[in-house]
Amino acid sequence: MTSGWRSSPSLLRRLGLVQLDKALNYFARQTGSQPGLRQHLLASPYELPGLPEHGAMALVRPHEAALAGTGLAGAGAGALSPALPSAPAPVTVSRQAASTARLSAVDFFRGLAILEVVTHHTTAVTLRHLPEGSAAYLVTAAVNRTLHFAVPAFIFLSATVLTRSLLRDFQPLRYYSRRVVRGGWPYLLWSVLYVLWYVASGRRPPEVLTDPERWSFYLLYGKASYHLYFMLVALQVYLLLPLLLPFARRRPPIWAAFLLGAALQAGAYLLNREVLEVRYPGSTVLWYVLPIVLGISVGARLGEFSEWFRRWRWWVLGLLVLVFPPYLSITTRQMLGESVDSVAYHALNWAYSALMALGLLGLAYQWQRSAHPLRILVATLGTVSLQVYLIHPFLLQVLERWYAPERTDSVALTIAVTTAYGLFVLMLPAVIGRVLSGRRLSSLLFGR
Repeated sequence: MTSGWRSSPSLLRRLGLVQLDKALNYFARQTGSQPGLRQHLLASPYELPGLPEHGAMALVRPHEAALAGTGLAGAGAGALSPALPSAPAPVTVSRQAASTARLSAVDFFRGLAILEVVTHHTTAVTLRHLPEGSAAYLVTAAVNRTLHFAVPAFIFLSATVLTRSLLRDFQPLRYYSRRVVRGGWPYLLWSVLYVLWYVASGRRPPEVLTDPERWSFYLLYGKASYHLYFMLVALQVYLLLPLLLPFARRRPPIWAAFLLGAALQAGAYLLNREVLEVRYPGSTVLWYVLPIVLGISVGARLGEFSEWFRRWRWWVLGLLVLVFPPYLSITTRQMLGESVDSVAYHALNWAYSALMALGLLGLAYQWQRSAHPLRILVATLGTVSLQVYLIHPFLLQVLERWYAPERTDSVALTIAVTTAYGLFVLMLPAVIGRVLSGRRLSSLLFGR
């Protein structure tokens, strides 16, 4: 640190500007005390060279700090409020704005996606206890099908985030070791735990515990529990992405990547149907080519994605409006046991889930500067999305075994009970994840 930099804070203190002195010292520590940072801060209201996004704190003027709690003022991750005045002025660090800064658009996306997962699985429980064919049953089935895009959305987000990281710095040993710890270990651990639970609860015979063929089936296809196939697909994505870095470095336009991904997805579908005949293609990357290719494009252009979405959001929404009615119709009919065309079913699924993923990420970036309590709540939930994903099916099954509504019960009672179950299985794992955050037990159970 230069002597000029040392003298500035002391001068500020002599002038009584203690808060400004503290703020500038904070930024100096975060950026390695680089010389000339004070000039950067005063000259550039939105960029802090070298400042990590997760460490950025939002600075607001005193009259804006009072508005931070209302959502009228505040900042997103790594963002500053309007420019600091050229003349020294007192600055206040808003705690809520600082908390908002640490919760990124990615966290908000994860929060929305995990809300979708839990609601989707909860409505599946509701359907088991509603009279088939009733109006309530059909409405719940429609909600269930509408919220059936989380796995492609999470795959899309993984491709986006990891592509951006790999383009910045790809160290193979570090990359793959982290993927083993953060992905491979939790997958193996929770596969074992769920098999033990299913045996203990009588859902599977004890013989499966010593049957190598059953364990091979569970682990190779993600079938230890109905939701763990996502973890297996994610591991395959981790392996595949470094091989696609040459494609990512070309920074393909997002709409071009969408069309290319759709074409490759159709090719993968035909390849599997005519040649490979993979037993469970939904447990392989073959079924997620579109979200992977789209995620690579968005990850390569993430710095400009917010502007891209502002320009194209009505096109994304318009395409969703066109795709949604036939998607909902064919998936609901399939759910009710009707025979549907396989090509149309999968094509509409892929189109709908990819457009929803784009739309959710766009919404997350549009709202990332907001200090609204709802955004903060959803983004906070996103920080423990993996914990919620892994734990909530177990809790749902425990609750359903404890008390399962009868089909003769009133519709209102059934919906009230299962809604309460959904809230419980969402909040308890979230609390567990937050309490264990940063502890060794969290690393042991969740790989983070």
